Amino acid sequence: MTDFKSMGLDERILKAIEVLGFVTPTPIQQKTINQLLNNSGDMIALAQTGTGKTAAFGLPVIQKTDVSKRNIQTLILCPTRELCIQVCEDLKKFSKFIEEIRVLPVYGGAPITTQITELKRGVHIVVGTPGRVIDLINRGKLNLESINNLVLDEADEMLSMGFKDELDEILKTVPSERQTLLFSATMPADIRRIAEQYMKSVEEVVVGQKNKSNEDIEHQYFMVRAKDRYNALKRIVDYYPDIYGIVFCRTRTETKEIAAQLIEDGYNADALHGDLTQSQRDHVMNMFKIRHLQILVATDVAARGLDVDSLTHVINYNLPDDPEIYIHRSGRTGRAGKQGISCIIIHTKETGKLRQLERVLGKKVNKYKVPVGGEICEKQLYHLIDRIKATYVDESQISKYLPEIYKRFEDLSKEELLKHLVSVEFNRFLDFYKDDEDLNVEEYNDRSKKTRDFKPERNYTQPEGKFTRFYINLGSKDNLNPGRLIYMLNDNMKTNEATIGKIVINDKFSHFELDGKFEERLMSSFKNYKVNSRNIIVERAELPKDKGSSGGRKKRRRRFD
Repeated sequence: MTDFKSMGLDERILKAIEVLGFVTPTPIQQKTINQLLNNSGDMIALAQTGTGKTAAFGLPVIQKTDVSKRNIQTLILCPTRELCIQVCEDLKKFSKFIEEIRVLPVYGGAPITTQITELKRGVHIVVGTPGRVIDLINRGKLNLESINNLVLDEADEMLSMGFKDELDEILKTVPSERQTLLFSATMPADIRRIAEQYMKSVEEVVVGQKNKSNEDIEHQYFMVRAKDRYNALKRIVDYYPDIYGIVFCRTRTETKEIAAQLIEDGYNADALHGDLTQSQRDHVMNMFKIRHLQILVATDVAARGLDVDSLTHVINYNLPDDPEIYIHRSGRTGRAGKQGISCIIIHTKETGKLRQLERVLGKKVNKYKVPVGGEICEKQLYHLIDRIKATYVDESQISKYLPEIYKRFEDLSKEELLKHLVSVEFNRFLDFYKDDEDLNVEEYNDRSKKTRDFKPERNYTQPEGKFTRFYINLGSKDNLNPGRLIYMLNDNMKTNEATIGKIVINDKFSHFELDGKFEERLMSSFKNYKVNSRNIIVERAELPKDKGSSGGRKKRRRRFD
């Protein structure tokens, strides 16, 4: 088996990763580090989240840096500021014993003047988000003429978040004689386009099967009524007393509501979403990393850049529309050789999406029953007993209190004392679950029920409001899905405040509903917008007239509700 020493890494780097506890290279590191150290060709590396990609490109980049020169030699692009900060911190740890090397993160949400000052002092490696990098280039403060290495980290996420034009502009700016490294979890058409247009002598490295899930993750689903989703979440959390996980929600509003409910119900939880300031986000993320928080409720975008290796669970409060989003979510557990659990809470009308997810995963998602009260109480009782037994007793601290304690308990037998001790913590579970109901429901087997409750799988609805309906000339043949359309709308309009209603994806075009007050911003933001050199048209779509709404004629009954 290959080890780090046999890869030809500098002694100072080996010393740094030894301090970090690195022993055996991960599969992606085994396939890339030696190749990048000894060859100048471009590389596409496909591997899931949590497989050690940062070290896979970071260690070679550090070793190839000429610290005698005070110019930028490597540019690393990341989709979010959280990931940008995390990658920068990792690179600094890898180069801990190379004092001369300088690494700088550049991202939005931080003062650009500070970043400009640091650039003037001289930097070897810049880690940045596409938007801030373009801004610094346009201001003439970021000179990329001396770039030898360009790394696109989580390239598929950058494209799904709408950074295609920024990536094209940056790729055209950097020198043609460079090594380009593209790290991604999936290989959509736009990634292939970048490789064909901007990369040379490309070697493709794949760890595991493309778009497949980590084998160390067990996938579970719990089927309940939509109204029972929150109660099911609480029962799952209660059944695993030592749970340390992330609950993924679809929207910021839902994230806030679920986190607030959990906190009110006494759970050690908090929320991570786009409405937080940077200092608030840093505080929540740090509290979770050091395990002062047990449950983090987050949106997909907000959780990017959160690097935690020891998560026991990922809970999908909703099944995401895009199976690839689910793979990214679940990849946050089951890391570093540890076993993880990815749970999905679904209702009966989502079985079609579940089967689609299983095809993408290449494995079955196992159905589990939501625990009933008796099971939860039993699990919590034995967990409490184990905690009591494992508690360290420092007699020097409590010896002076023991005589009085013994005196107060002298009229209780050993058995009675144990009963009282356990009941102090355990009674609340008994009270809460004494009248519990079974939340589990069965999948529909009756074809007539399936037909009556049918809704097109590609329809996606959020709470209704005063919506205006729009047309866009992109559809499923362009790999458009509701999640990607939402990203595109939010990114182009530079806001997350617009409420999006019903989305219908057809083969070559789609319709969506948007809060009417954002119509002008929507139209201006999509002016001259292109996807794969194709002009994208967004225009207002008139709702079809109801043939029964005039002339006193009877309205036609809809076949499906």
